[in-house]
Amino acid sequence: MGMTLAEYHRLTPLPRPGGVLYVKPGARGYRDPVYEALQAAVAPFGQRALDLNPGVGLASLPLEGRMEVARLETSRAAFRCLQASGLEARLAPPWEAEENAFDLVVLALPAGRGTAYVQATLAAAARALRMGGRAYLAGDKNKGFERYFKEAQALLGYGTVLKRVGPVRVALLEKEREAPPLPPLWHQFQVRLLGEAFAFFHLPGVFSAGKVDRASVLLLEALLGEVGREGIQGRRILDLGAGYGALTLPLARLEGEVTALEDDLVSVLSLEGSLAENRLTARVLHSDVDEALTEGEVFDIIVTNPPFHVGGAVILDVAQAFVEAAAARLKPGGGFFLVANPFLKYEPLLEERFGAFRTLLVREYKVLFAEKAKRG
Repeated sequence: MGMTLAEYHRLTPLPRPGGVLYVKPGARGYRDPVYEALQAAVAPFGQRALDLNPGVGLASLPLEGRMEVARLETSRAAFRCLQASGLEARLAPPWEAEENAFDLVVLALPAGRGTAYVQATLAAAARALRMGGRAYLAGDKNKGFERYFKEAQALLGYGTVLKRVGPVRVALLEKEREAPPLPPLWHQFQVRLLGEAFAFFHLPGVFSAGKVDRASVLLLEALLGEVGREGIQGRRILDLGAGYGALTLPLARLEGEVTALEDDLVSVLSLEGSLAENRLTARVLHSDVDEALTEGEVFDIIVTNPPFHVGGAVILDVAQAFVEAAAARLKPGGGFFLVANPFLKYEPLLEERFGAFRTLLVREYKVLFAEKAKRG
């Protein structure tokens, strides 16, 4: 039916001038017109370049061997590809870029992550460039390119659109003025979940910033209805794609032994901040689906609110890999709880992987439950 877990985790080598570029399902920036347009436009300038949203590394490849190229990546899936390709990269949000240190910045606008994240990234780019440095900016005019280009001009100075390919635009800007300070990064909100008060802290770009999404609330309700509070205490629970912790924190408060897996570093940092603030403990791993777990590690309960709100094949690959990982990581007799948009067809996948499933509730979202067969 779909892709196996082994297929999801497999790195595929693509020949490139001077080496190999590795790609994999779940890693962005490959077969993406924004990255392709950027790659076709970039030219070396000065000594040091910075790629602030590299994905698998496509956009800054033409600079390799002609300049020193630094890359800051937040996705664990993309970082695995960069490492395999032997490209200089570190796991860090864009705002950790060294200041006044680069002659050139390359940026595929991370428009899917929301305005606050793009603005923080643009501010980081402006601060990273030395005076007179250049920035290549690429994006889709249907995803805010014009507005972000104007904001970049306000930060940097002179800028011009170099090329247009369908809806994709590539601009080149020059830094003519001192960059302003970074916008405030940490935000907080209070919420009650399962009758308990929580204070969530988060950085820009996390899913459902500022409020717990309705799907997570419904999953928690359905889970408690199925197993009760005592069914969570002391159980080994896996939160797949944990985000900033909308499921992890309430389950940790109910004394579940929670392991939270999340591909996005910014969400991981947000989750760690929230756990500390609420004096809760959980094991938090920056992980491409289940890649950070040890071999053979299994759980009593697995919960997931898989990513589906962002378009593209990348996301469907990941959501499918979540189901495959749940099937592989559940103890016999363990339960898997998944919440999704009603129109997304997870049922055939659950049927195939678990043999059966039940629909626990359908409101704005549906919560599905599958059990792993006991051996014997």
